[in-house]
Amino acid sequence: MVPYSDDQVKLARFAKAMGHPARIKILEILSDRGCCYSGNIADEFPIALSTLSQHLKELKSAGLIQGEINPPFIKYCINKENWKEAKNLYDIFLSDKSLKATVCNVG
Repeated sequence: MVPYSDDQVKLARFAKAMGHPARIKILEILSDRGCCYSGNIADEFPIALSTLSQHLKELKSAGLIQGEINPPFIKYCINKENWKEAKNLYDIFLSDKSLKATVCNVG
């Protein structure tokens, strides 16, 4: 028996990639602008370029963004296909149907 479904693995990968406020901001920037060079993204908030590069790498590895290399620049944009899949998986996970248990009052 497989311990996790493909959807559970995908959702966890998307959630991990979105698990930092800088990555959320990067996604917002790319969503607003369509595509953007990494240098233009760096202008939006004060983090080191190496840190920005790591955040972009995480988002790209999860498939939420894609990059096009035009040396010496890299242009990034939202991966629309995977973004739709992430939205669908989040919608299913967070829907009322997924909350089958009754509310537990603790404390």
